[in-house]
Amino acid sequence: MPIPDVVLLTKPDCHLCAAARDAVERVASGLGLPWRETSIEGDPELRERYAEEIPVVLVDGIQRDFWKIDEARLTRVLQKALAT
Repeated sequence: MPIPDVVLLTKPDCHLCAAARDAVERVASGLGLPWRETSIEGDPELRERYAEEIPVVLVDGIQRDFWKIDEARLTRVLQKALAT
């Protein structure tokens, strides 16, 4: 069973990022999955693409949510990824 790659994109001084971090942690830990956080500040391509949508959750490189993370939707996406 492949493990989905879960990435939370953030930036400094982002007022929504703390809540997103908590949401991703709850969902991922509930499913026993690792995840990582990446700041867009060090990557011009990410900064250009996602600057207005931060925080963003990517699953296997596909944007699945942004701004306020919907935990139920993220859970469904990850469960589906685990089933394939």
